[in-house]
Amino acid sequence: MPAGVCGCCGPLRPRYKRLVDNIFPEDPKDGLVKSDMEKLTFYAVSAPEKLDRIGAYLAERLSRDVVRHRYGYVVIAMEALDQLLMACHSQSIKPFVESFLHMVAKLLESREPDLQVLGTNSFVKFANIEEDTPSYHRRYDFFVSQFSAMCHSTHEDPETCSRIRVAGIKGLQGVVRKTVNDELQAIIWEPQHMDKLIPSMLFNMQDNEDSERAGEENPASLAESCFRELLGRAAYGNMNNAVHPVLVHLDNHRLWDPNDFAVSCFRIIMYSIQAQHSHHVIQQVLSHLDTHSKNTPRVRAGIVQVLLETVAIAAKGSIGPTVLEVFNTLLKHLRMSVDFELGDGSRRNSASSLSSTRTKESEERIVQNAIIQTIGFFGGNLPDYQRAEVMMFIMGKVPVYGTPCHTLDTVKIGHQGTKRIQAMLLSSLIMVTSGFKCKTMCAGLPVAFLEPLCSISLMEDSELRQLVLEILHNIIDRHDNRAKLRGIRIIPNVAALKIKREKISKQDVVFMKKHGQQLYRHIYLGCKEEDNVEKNFELLFTALALITIELANEEVMIDLIRLSIALQDMVLANEENMPMFIRCGIMALVAAYLNFLSQMIANPPFCQHVSKVIEMRNLDAPYLLPEHVFREKCVLPDALDRDDVGLYFQTADLAEALSVPGYNVERLAVPYIPQVTEEDRLPRRKSFVDTISLQVDILSNSLPDQSQLAEEITFETLKKAIDTTGLEEQERERRRQVMEKFQKAPFEEIAAHCESKANMLHDRLAQIFELTIRPPPSPSGTVTVTSGHAQYQSVPVYEMKFPDLCVY
Repeated sequence: MPAGVCGCCGPLRPRYKRLVDNIFPEDPKDGLVKSDMEKLTFYAVSAPEKLDRIGAYLAERLSRDVVRHRYGYVVIAMEALDQLLMACHSQSIKPFVESFLHMVAKLLESREPDLQVLGTNSFVKFANIEEDTPSYHRRYDFFVSQFSAMCHSTHEDPETCSRIRVAGIKGLQGVVRKTVNDELQAIIWEPQHMDKLIPSMLFNMQDNEDSERAGEENPASLAESCFRELLGRAAYGNMNNAVHPVLVHLDNHRLWDPNDFAVSCFRIIMYSIQAQHSHHVIQQVLSHLDTHSKNTPRVRAGIVQVLLETVAIAAKGSIGPTVLEVFNTLLKHLRMSVDFELGDGSRRNSASSLSSTRTKESEERIVQNAIIQTIGFFGGNLPDYQRAEVMMFIMGKVPVYGTPCHTLDTVKIGHQGTKRIQAMLLSSLIMVTSGFKCKTMCAGLPVAFLEPLCSISLMEDSELRQLVLEILHNIIDRHDNRAKLRGIRIIPNVAALKIKREKISKQDVVFMKKHGQQLYRHIYLGCKEEDNVEKNFELLFTALALITIELANEEVMIDLIRLSIALQDMVLANEENMPMFIRCGIMALVAAYLNFLSQMIANPPFCQHVSKVIEMRNLDAPYLLPEHVFREKCVLPDALDRDDVGLYFQTADLAEALSVPGYNVERLAVPYIPQVTEEDRLPRRKSFVDTISLQVDILSNSLPDQSQLAEEITFETLKKAIDTTGLEEQERERRRQVMEKFQKAPFEEIAAHCESKANMLHDRLAQIFELTIRPPPSPSGTVTVTSGHAQYQSVPVYEMKFPDLCVY
């Protein structure tokens, strides 16, 4: 028989082709022929080696039908492929899968939305099949690109557009499920794929116009679900590749201002990833903030607020080594914000530049407030041991005269900029210390933290002193009593406040012996600042009350009484010519505190004397009580009557009232004198660290006025020069006070006084040796040894200063 006859006879065609042809009906509307489909499935299972040929033939028919627009047969072919995939699980299915994916790609390349959706649904079914063996050669690059393009569909018909986007998101979800659990398909986490996957999901999450739809029909909700699933599967080494496209998408679409969508995205990220990977996200946001350091204030504020959200979620979990890195970056940007705000001072002349500068300042304030909130919130949620380290770290950044501060160069930003930085850093410290409960005061107020804090409390700015006192309140108040002590007033019944207190521990007793005099000194000096307002006196009263509650034993109470009497004597002596409001305010502070202390001691004679003085003031001098002096229209006297003894607290009466076991009343006879420290050698504490300006102030103040040199000589001056009886009496009184101090004063106070004098002597000697022993400059150079290595530093001749006789 001729060979051509065999090619034309149907019965002689391969069996798999006949079975495939039989599943297609004459009319595509009738659908798949189920009986013949069962025969084809049985044949494929019985002869798995024929699967690749079956798949190739189906792909051939499908391609021909797509070209001829016979979409009914295309649907039948895909249905048959799906059933064969679900039924066959042998080793021979690998070549069949290649044919299947080729057919799906043909459908996705079509411009018909129905075919694209059909191909996507088939791919999703395939993605849900768990294969027994991994695939070494299969790649999904085309599908990632095609599904991402479908996610960005801009079809004219909104309904069709939504269908295509939903199909694209489902396809990406299928790719993720198929590849993310396969170790051989780690290529899906590479940047070129993440840069397509992540923006496609974010684009649909951002475009939430179809919010009324529910479930899988809503592209936004489906994209969010897929986004969460992808992040939940991200491993340790893939976090950076997953987060970076999010930041780029927010930049490209300008979603930092406003930043609602950015905040929502990072909330999803933080709640979807594993807790131990949180620090990766924080590091990414910090580096992104560094990248945008010169961007507009609103963009930087948006990034900082996103960082606040991520930190708020991660603070309770594992943050790793990024704790100090977060604070260091935020403090750096805080300084930069101040630089940007104050950098246009030379362009503030015209009206237009003035208005633009004010706008810029207000926008920079938004950045600064966001940074402070982030610092405070992050620090406030850390464990106590980490919070103490953060407190020390932030305090090390606060510009304080006499301490090195290399990270915040305050010479360039001047007085106003440094004051702003100090106020903002102290505000962040208030938030960090809020709720801080240290077991011992030595842990809460170590020397390295207490000394710079107290140094700031003596600055000229009343706002800075208020912030320092609030920080002290947060640390000292371990039983939440501060709210009960708000407002300086005469408390009629302290017991009604239900103050919580415990017996002072031995560690706190040791702390007060070491540092109590330092606290007393700064309270004493802080009271007489001329720019004090009502809030300063309120905070000082609260500080004294909290020290009494938390840290006071019998010895500390005696010291606090001595401090109160010393404040009263300072007001009466008025050697510094303080304003009358400050003098009356100090008197009111002493009255309010001694009233509180008398009820805490619960000593009837003591309470009686304090109540008697307060009653006398109510009748004759109401301006010496807090309820009157801090009123707006309080009439202040021209002078205080020192002779009216009933208006003032008497040391003898207080000592007699406390003559009970436990109180060393002999110490009350020793007047309190604040210890002298290095700070007292400055004429006034400055709130900025411009050393040059400080030196200029000191030199200008030390120069005598020529008009005062020629003193007028009169009879009275000659009489005073001859009469030395008054001087002798003053000398005897001074010696008596010194002897009483060394006999009755506590050892800690005497040691602190002697140590301060010794330090002053050593400093003077060091200055003298520095001036006398220093060798003259030489053009050949001088040898200096640093870190064990000799270095030569030459001085040019034109910079050397020669005596006048040597210059010609």
